[in-house]
Amino acid sequence: QVQLVESGGGLVQPGGSLRLSCAASGIVFFSMNAMGWYRQAPGKQRELVAFMTSSGSTNYADSVKGRFTISRDNAKNTVYLQMNSLKPEDTAVYYCNAPGGPAVPRPYWGQGTQVTVSS
Repeated sequence: QVQLVESGGGLVQPGGSLRLSCAASGIVFFSMNAMGWYRQAPGKQRELVAFMTSSGSTNYADSVKGRFTISRDNAKNTVYLQMNSLKPEDTAVYYCNAPGGPAVPRPYWGQGTQVTVSS
């Protein structure tokens, strides 16, 4: 049973920072799996925010480049998203994702954590 649990969301003022965590369980070969963060704002489709391969390569949405950093701790089966210089447009539900591949039978999603950026 693969399970992803996000934490760290909340209310923050513009310009503030927040660190999201995603704890993965049930992925025996976690270190071999790519991991990603997505977000979905009301009325908008879910979009990729940050992505990290098993080798450490990363991709970021243009809107968050230079402000967000994805990282992972394979020893803890956890992926993080450090969010700095937050803007109101960053407000969304953030989801952790484990893409399907050799390590897992299908894509898995966490339940999401709400991030609200407002004065």
